[in-house]
Amino acid sequence: MAACCVEPAAAAARSHGGLKRRRVAVGSSEQYEETACRLGKGSFGAVVKARHRDTGQTVAIKRLGAEHGGPEAALREARFLEDASVMECVGPSLHDLLRKRPRGSPPLPEATVRAAMWQMLTGAEKMHAARIVHRDIKPQNILVGEGHTVVKICDFGLAMSTDDRPPYGHAGTLWYMAPEMLLEKPDYDTQVDVWSLGCVMAELINNGTPLFEGFYDQGQLCAIFDVLGAPDDSTWPWFSDTAFATVVMPELDVQQENRLRELFPETKLSKQGFEVLSGLLTCNPDKRLTAAAALRHPWFAKVDALELPKKVEMLSPLPKRLRIHAVCVT
Repeated sequence: MAACCVEPAAAAARSHGGLKRRRVAVGSSEQYEETACRLGKGSFGAVVKARHRDTGQTVAIKRLGAEHGGPEAALREARFLEDASVMECVGPSLHDLLRKRPRGSPPLPEATVRAAMWQMLTGAEKMHAARIVHRDIKPQNILVGEGHTVVKICDFGLAMSTDDRPPYGHAGTLWYMAPEMLLEKPDYDTQVDVWSLGCVMAELINNGTPLFEGFYDQGQLCAIFDVLGAPDDSTWPWFSDTAFATVVMPELDVQQENRLRELFPETKLSKQGFEVLSGLLTCNPDKRLTAAAALRHPWFAKVDALELPKKVEMLSPLPKRLRIHAVCVT
């Protein structure tokens, strides 16, 4: 096995306390036999299932083309993966699991949502302690494994380090982007991941239906404010000076009241569970819960073992359709 130095892509980071050069053990893909199973494909490459020729260990191999940064991008992502301890092959994505549930399935029990969120927030806390921002947390990038009792955050292709000097670029998937990123705040931080996890939590409760579904940056902000209400000087002073607040909002009929509890009533989510959800989905990143603070909330005082559905629930059979014989008369 060879060793190489991983160098951060941003030149500024080299002169401003950026990611330190470090030696990372790297193997050759020739040591692995790829299977015909492709685990996923995205805009930054494809992931295939493979087996180590000597040990038989099952792994996931991500292949990046030259147009996606080539070896440098692959090594940078590998460094983030190593720090976050998600190197092994796991299983299907949370997105796939939720989409396979038939329409009309009962919602996941709150205990299941709590256990899944505890695992994801614990992973985020570890990432953020290492100054890593994932920037693309969504159900498609959360893998389910080990008998559907474990969830793990994957795909660090858009990850960055807060050791890098801002401005930070626009990155991620629209429906899970935090307001500060949509508003092009140049020095956003790990709190963008916390917002994304709030969106995932809402989706878990809603049986896979995303909470905010905009079509472009401004449309996504409108979708967010339609649920949470538009910020003002008292809730988020920085927002009041943005172009969206001064130019766009006066032309729109923007919701001022927070309607989140209407969408997640106590029959759907307990008082403590709602406190966590609303804390994650707070527009002002300075007032938003951190991953560590969320984990200290009383809602997580007792966390049961995670048991995500393994089989599709069978709904009551529909009545047989009547056969209708049609005759075409000309």
